[in-house]
Parts: sequence; C-alpha cells; structure tokens
Amino acid sequence: MTLIKTIKGEQQHEARLARERLHLEGEIPDGVLRAEIDASWRRSLSHGVHVGSQHQLTLESSASLEVLLASNRLLLDAATPAIDYLTQHQGQDGMIILANADATILAIEGRADRLKDSGVQDITLGACWSEATRGTNALGTALVEARPTLIDCGEHYLDRLSHFSCTSVPIQCPQGEILGVLDLTREGPLGRAQDSTALLAMAVSQIEARVFYASYPQQIVLAFHSRRQYLESPWQGLLALSLGGQVLAASGQACQLLNTPRAALVGRRCEEFLGVDGLQLLARLQQGAVGSLQTAKGELFYKALRAPQPSLNLHRGPRSAPPKTAPMPPDLEALAGGNSRYARTLRMARQGLANGLPVLLLGETGTGKEVLARALHRSGSRAEKPFVAVNCAAIPEGLIESELFGYREGAFTGSRRGGMIGRLQQAHGGTLFLDEIGDMPLALQARLLRVLQDRKVAPLGAGEEQDIDVALICATHRDLKQQVQDKAFREDLFYRVNGISVLLPALREREDLATLLDRLLSKLGGAEVAIAEDLRRLLVDYHWPGNIRQLEMVLRTALALREEGETHIGLEHLPDSMLDDLNASERPQTGSIRENELELIRSALDNHQGNVSAAADALGISRATLYRKLKQLRC
Repeated sequence: MTLIKTIKGEQQHEARLARERLHLEGEIPDGVLRAEIDASWRRSLSHGVHVGSQHQLTLESSASLEVLLASNRLLLDAATPAIDYLTQHQGQDGMIILANADATILAIEGRADRLKDSGVQDITLGACWSEATRGTNALGTALVEARPTLIDCGEHYLDRLSHFSCTSVPIQCPQGEILGVLDLTREGPLGRAQDSTALLAMAVSQIEARVFYASYPQQIVLAFHSRRQYLESPWQGLLALSLGGQVLAASGQACQLLNTPRAALVGRRCEEFLGVDGLQLLARLQQGAVGSLQTAKGELFYKALRAPQPSLNLHRGPRSAPPKTAPMPPDLEALAGGNSRYARTLRMARQGLANGLPVLLLGETGTGKEVLARALHRSGSRAEKPFVAVNCAAIPEGLIESELFGYREGAFTGSRRGGMIGRLQQAHGGTLFLDEIGDMPLALQARLLRVLQDRKVAPLGAGEEQDIDVALICATHRDLKQQVQDKAFREDLFYRVNGISVLLPALREREDLATLLDRLLSKLGGAEVAIAEDLRRLLVDYHWPGNIRQLEMVLRTALALREEGETHIGLEHLPDSMLDDLNASERPQTGSIRENELELIRSALDNHQGNVSAAADALGISRATLYRKLKQLRC
C-alpha cells in the first residue's frame, strides 16, 4: 500500500510539473506524464483548449435538452437500473455520470451538490465533455481511446479540474459501435482504481445487455456460455438471430466465447457454429429451459431471453443481411447530405425500424419529415408493402377516429355505404406514418395506445378485432415532452412512439445547401438548368424559415417564369415580393454588434445541442476562435 501511495504521489507531482511547463512555455515536456495522459494532453493542446480556461459552456436551451434526452431514450432507459445501483453504493463519495457518444451528459447522480462548492457548474445535463472542448477528462478521453480510462488527480488538462479523479468505461451498441460512456467522478485521488473500473465494467455490461435485448424486440435473443453457472452473468454471450437462424448481432462477449470477430459472425447462419439450424434451435428455445449444444468450440450452455413464435413462411429461406451490414440506400444517403453524424442517426433509424422499433421524427415544419419517412420505408423489407400517411393536424377532430380505424356500414349517421377501411388496416404489412402526432386529440391517443400495445384494431361499429402488422413512424414539430408535462399528450403514448428519435436539421443549419439546390432543381424538372451566381449566393445566405418547402417553392417559381429556351435561372426570374423576402436579414439587427454576435453564437450552440465543433462549423469559424469570442463577449 505504501508503494502504491508513493507511485501515485510521484504521478501527481509529475503532472504538476508538466502543467507548470505548459503554462510557462506552452509545450508539454516529453516523458513526464503517463503515456495515455501524455497523448491526450497533446490532443487537447492541438484542439486549441487552454489549460487555464475558466469558461464553463453548457446547453442553455431546455427545448434542446428535451430533444437530446428524447433522442437518447434507449440508452437512458437501459442505464437507469445500473445508475441507481451505483448511486446507492458510490453516490455518497462521488458522482455517476452517463454521456452519449458525443460526450454530452445525459444523467448525473450522487454528490452533484459538491460541484457548486468546487466551482465547477458545467458538469450538468446537456454539457458536452468531449476531449476537443474540455481537454483530457475521463468521459471524453474514454471515447477517443475506445477503452476504459482512468484520470487521477492532477492529470486532467484543465487546471480547475485538477482536484478531481475519474474512471470511465465506454458502452457499446449491439453492432460494436460506441453508444455512450459511464463515469464515476470523485474529489481526491482514485484510491483502489481497479475496484472502480471493475464495478463500472460490470454496470456497463448490464447496460449493453439491456440495449441488446431492447434492440431486437421481434427476433430471437440467445444467451450462452461454455459454463452453465455463467448464464445470467455479465460474462454470458448474447446473439440476436432472425427466426430463420441468421445472425443479426453479437455482443463482445459472444465474439470472445466463439473466438470469432463480429464481422465474421453477423450475416452467417447459426448452424455454422452452433451445429443446429434456425428451426431446430427455435424448437429447443420454445421449451424455455437451459439447454446445451455440442459445437466445434465445445459444449455451450444456452438460454432464450426471447423466442418469438415462428411465422408461417419461415421455410422460405434465409432473410437478407441485417441493415447494419448493408450500405446506406441512395435515398437516405442523399438525405444525409455528407453529414456523418446525421448519416449515423439515419442508419440507426433504419435498423431500428427494421427490427420493430418505432421511429420519431422531430424538426421544424418544412424540414422534410414525410420525405424521410418514405425513404426509411423504401430502405427496408416492407418497401413493396403499403406506405400510409396520416396528417393528424389536417383531418378534422370529428373525423380522425374513423379515418384511422375505419367503420362498418351503419356505424353512425352519414356513414358511407359499405363502410370504410381505416388507415391502420390499409397499412397492414407496411408502414404507418403519423404526421404531426402532437396534434392528435387526447381521447384518440388512448385508443391509439391500445392498438400499438395489442397490435389489434376494431373498426367503429364492429365487435371483432383484427390483427395488424405495421412499422410505425411518427413526426411532429412540437415539443412532445413539454406537451406531456402540460397534459396535452399522454406520457405512456410518448414512450410507446419514442423508440429511435431523429432530429431533422433546419435548412439554415445544413452544410450541404449548395448541393441540395442542384438536387432539388433536378427533382423539379430543371436538371439541365443552371443557377446564376447572384441568385445562388442569395439562396445560400438566406435563413429559410419555411425550410425545404419554402426553397422548393422559390425554385419552382423561378423555373415557371423562364422564357422559352432559357437554360438558367437568376434574380430576374423571381417576383419582387419573393426577392424582398430573400433580401431580408435573418434577424433584426437591433442592439450592438457585440450583442448580435453573442446571439448568433448562442443560437448556433442551441441548434447543435451544445456541440462546440458543430456550432463552430455552422458559424464558419474554428473551435479555438469560438472559445476566444465567447471569452471576449462574456468577460
């Protein structure tokens, strides 16, 4: 123990020396810090983070925070039991922090009250703790290193964090990508660091298992291990299989037990390594008991965590490879517009929809929510089945129930002869798109909830219920979480439709606007038409309150006002009223330049959920410049 204390004391002393050299000379001395800390400090320096920075950047918009939490609901729900356990056992001395894959904080439990006493207020919900914005810290550095990370006292890059110690473990999704990170932060030295790491690793294992199980609600989920007593432990392997026996996903522990990398497992038939085909395995799993298989890897004990009833067409052959292994369909790739983060979100939405999860599209009016919904429908196995769209805000309240559920002849006065098939039944086998679901009447929400739970629908005036099979996509421009608090939207329905959330960027936030102009022009029949430079510049600089819908109208107008034979559109092809709108500034230029600049920065940070890198890109400046301007403006 004395030797450990001596080593820790030397490490903290060396970190202080390195910090002093960095302050005085602006350089990190070689061979002083631990290798992983040294590498992280150098990355922090290259990102333009100042070691003495006192700026505390947080996500100030409650609406943005609600969207952030909604879009990470799967991770939050899976992590809640583990966080509660850790809080009971570690929360008296420290803080348990959950962050997403961008190092943005989603949950904090434990002694968070100590933060204010320590002068650190930016460890808060919605704050981004990436290495690029805060320097070396366990949350951000664990995501960069993609492995468990320990930061002892003095090893944080920022001076103001030097009295904290942290341990973080990344959380992986079923495909092996990092979904988030779990952190334990304390004041003072780490102590027995291996204990903290082991405890967090166990908690992360439980979180990953819950995410795995929730990601495949209609497929086989199999737990296995070479030793029976290890079933239902953090060391069991997990496989998700189609009802035909094809591997859809494998946990990290499953890959280790089978001694096969994930890429070589996903897409294969289970008989190749389990020794039984899908039908045989499913028959065994239906019995519900723990069983064993003799495989090429030896005996494996297994237990079904989920074993759905097989469908009638199970014998027709293997299903196609899971969406994760397939390239992004052209429609979705075009909608992503080269934005890697948005493309990742769309891939998750596509995979979630393919595996029975509802998708919730959030965004301003006119951002193309129905276009995205149709693209998601076309990207999956239901592409040849019906896509039925219902605008909950456009149908009169008195008619929306009959529109959704249909009715039998004579169900009410004025009903159509022969009755009517409702939209839910029309969508059977395909995709149901409920646009503006935030405008659905409360009374109807209760009935919709029951349909989504039971997957059965009874038309008005009919006693018998009919089974329905629909993939569900909902969309709204409203803040559903706030509506739940205001009792305008049912909380139980919110959690039923909020599976994978996708926040559609407003047109003014899109980095691919110049490319989008040409794509929309082609879509409107102007593939051979060029946009004059003065008009293009005006279109790119405009703030587009009506988003894509407004842009399409401008382009359609310009195309319609061309003279015969003209192969370009310019300012002369727009009416004066439209030109006046396009020349109007994005926001009133009242107040000082200082106030306007600060408002622009706040707006960019709000639009990008506190992500400094994305905000800086949107403003056309570097991260270092953004930090410098914030410091100048707020001093």
